[in-house]
Amino acid sequence: MNDEQEPRMSAQDEIEIEETIESVDEAEKPETADADDEEDFDENLSERLWGLTEMFPCWLRNGASSLSSGSVSGIKSFYSLSRSAFWIVFSSSAILVAPVIFEVERAQMEELQKQQQRQILLGPNAAVTGQPHFPVPMPNPSQQSK
Repeated sequence: MNDEQEPRMSAQDEIEIEETIESVDEAEKPETADADDEEDFDENLSERLWGLTEMFPCWLRNGASSLSSGSVSGIKSFYSLSRSAFWIVFSSSAILVAPVIFEVERAQMEELQKQQQRQILLGPNAAVTGQPHFPVPMPNPSQQSK
């Protein structure tokens, strides 16, 4: 067997290696410290808003809360009232106006039928004028001189 001996390090070399390891460890610490700080400050939006409420006095927070809830309540009641009002207006107009529209349409149809009857009986000009077509008598020349 070969007796090979490993080279031994001197005390000076060991101290230099330890100092290098310590300097590397110190260089890594600030990076991990920043990562720890970032993790501590991870907040969601609701936590940030809750933290901001502590900046304002209690009376202001209560006033803003009552104003917002009152606005929401007012908008809901206005929406409900407008729905009811539109339903009443449109259903009433349909009930009241529809018979009038039907009656006007019926009257127009009757008038159209009368015009068609006149046209058939008296000729095409009778339907337009609405009066029977009779020849107009000529005035006497003796009546014209007077």
